[in-house]
Amino acid sequence: MSELYWKPAHELAAMIRNRDIKASELMEATIRRIEQTNPKLNAFVALRADDALADARALDARIARREDVGPLAGLPLGVKDLEDAAGLVTTFGCKPFKNNLAKSDSIQVERLKAAGAIVIGKTNAPEWGYTAHTKNLLFGVTRNPWNLERTPGGSSGGSSAAISGGVVPIVTGSDGGGSVRIPACFTGCFGLKTSYGRIPHNMALGMQQWNDTSVHGPITRTVRDAAIFMDAVVGYHPHDQDSLPHPGISYLATLDQLPKKLRIAFHPDFGQLVQRDVAREIQKAAAVFKDLGHDVTTIDDPVPDTGRAWMQVGATQGYASQYEYFEKYHDDFGRAYIAGTEGATRVTWKHYGAAYRRRHEFNQWCQRVFERFDLLLCPVLPIEAFPAKGPMPTEINGQPLKDALGAVVFTYPFNLSGHPGASVRAGLTDAGLPCGLQIVAERHRDDLVLQASHAYEQARPWNNKWPNI
Repeated sequence: MSELYWKPAHELAAMIRNRDIKASELMEATIRRIEQTNPKLNAFVALRADDALADARALDARIARREDVGPLAGLPLGVKDLEDAAGLVTTFGCKPFKNNLAKSDSIQVERLKAAGAIVIGKTNAPEWGYTAHTKNLLFGVTRNPWNLERTPGGSSGGSSAAISGGVVPIVTGSDGGGSVRIPACFTGCFGLKTSYGRIPHNMALGMQQWNDTSVHGPITRTVRDAAIFMDAVVGYHPHDQDSLPHPGISYLATLDQLPKKLRIAFHPDFGQLVQRDVAREIQKAAAVFKDLGHDVTTIDDPVPDTGRAWMQVGATQGYASQYEYFEKYHDDFGRAYIAGTEGATRVTWKHYGAAYRRRHEFNQWCQRVFERFDLLLCPVLPIEAFPAKGPMPTEINGQPLKDALGAVVFTYPFNLSGHPGASVRAGLTDAGLPCGLQIVAERHRDDLVLQASHAYEQARPWNNKWPNI
């Protein structure tokens, strides 16, 4: 069964539908794989192995009756521990929520299950998705399959470790500042930050969210897998007043329809420090689009600094949703998370206004870019994966960073602007670790991001090289 571990999700689902393999056989192999790898990776923090196997056997029976079992037929699904899967605890990586049993599925999980996926368990995440590496006081540190001493990123680190480690074929992720793209970059996967509202939200702790920076998105082995995932989960849901109508297309059906002769901007650094071997691989990756016949122009337009604005906008909602728990269980929260989130109490309307002015300034920058170009290329991250326990680096190429956010400076701006963006594997650093090229398009053009990512993947396939753990 070992040849199944790194197969793309779409191939496995086709094998199940065609009865080349039973869903129960794949589930049994997946359970063994989790048992084999989890002591090293710590990708999964909760399992429903017996129930998942029973679900897989029931799906086998449906296939035997020639029933339609969906495009994700029988695929074992890992659910990031920031969203609900019925019958499993949603801890948010946080001790006060260690007994927070979910009674129902999130909208995303519900739709994935309707498409045939079977929840196998929950994947690890940092406390409330707060950091770019995955560790918490409940479950400890998650590690990168490419190098167990390094992080798989965060906050969807358990999910990315499970995909790149050949543990499961499909996972959920979410991205409020890079939490899909960062782990996808560090582990050599494909990761898509969707347009805001494209995949409906559930409201955390029963509070209507006002912060429009966090989205759901897939982390997969291939772009085709992500397109199938998207087809299963997009579309309006009345629970989420900000959810977008269905786009009216199939992302899978349009995957090969990338327009010819696109105008593409390549910004190599946003005026920030980039690790030398990362910069080298990003440059080579961007050049692929020129080889594909597109017009690629290197730009150096000054990019507004949105780090402080992003932190202030995000922290306020986190504190608003959790302040009662801070008061009751204060010492059970991680110290770094408390310090960052309680900092929201010092954010005044004056600060909030300044943050939104800076946000508008960056939006104007994006507007000018997309008036001239169809796509924007840039690094996903300026660094390779740092130590699994952290902290993030404070210098690059021997030069000190202006602030801590310099290590993730290319991801969070597009959470503020709402543009869809993807991480594709650009290459490997001198240490043999993946780095990523970011592909960004105008708002709501998730289809164009997927098409461009797929064309790049065909030119420079990465699915034939994964780490051996």
